[in-house]
Amino acid sequence: MPIIRKVLFLSTIILVVSLSNAYANNLKKVGKFKDWEVMVMSETSGKVCFAQSAPVLQAPKKSKRDARLFVTFRPNEKISNEISTTAGYEFNKNNSVLATSGNNKFKFDIKQQGFAWMTSNKKEKIMVKVMKKGSRIMVTGYNEKGSQTIDHYSLLGFTKAYSTAKKACS
Repeated sequence: MPIIRKVLFLSTIILVVSLSNAYANNLKKVGKFKDWEVMVMSETSGKVCFAQSAPVLQAPKKSKRDARLFVTFRPNEKISNEISTTAGYEFNKNNSVLATSGNNKFKFDIKQQGFAWMTSNKKEKIMVKVMKKGSRIMVTGYNEKGSQTIDHYSLLGFTKAYSTAKKACS
């Protein structure tokens, strides 16, 4: 799938999630599982299901950002386990975006319009396994000025949210 379509899709998700329910007719909240929630969205290309979480801790503390971590399923496009993140700003092109849980590190390969994705479904599947077993995952990014941010995501409820999102799109 072209990167532009991914960017437009995730931008739409963020916009729709931030709007009130009155405007979010095509987005339905399926459930909340501790620190994760599951949403289902109807698009012209078909149903899209995703689990998402907001950080429980952000560094630096003084910068409040609208960061999110997603795992998405789009069955009509044969896409599953698509992991993406946004830190609430445009990522610096010269620095990597990394997710770390314990000794496991995962690099996001594509950074565009404030979002980052992995290009390897094999790596995404491994990251999902790590997330199911872990208690926290940290996403490190750098803004356009080169300043580092770290978003700490709780993994409490991830396994249930993941399973619910996957089932909603099966």
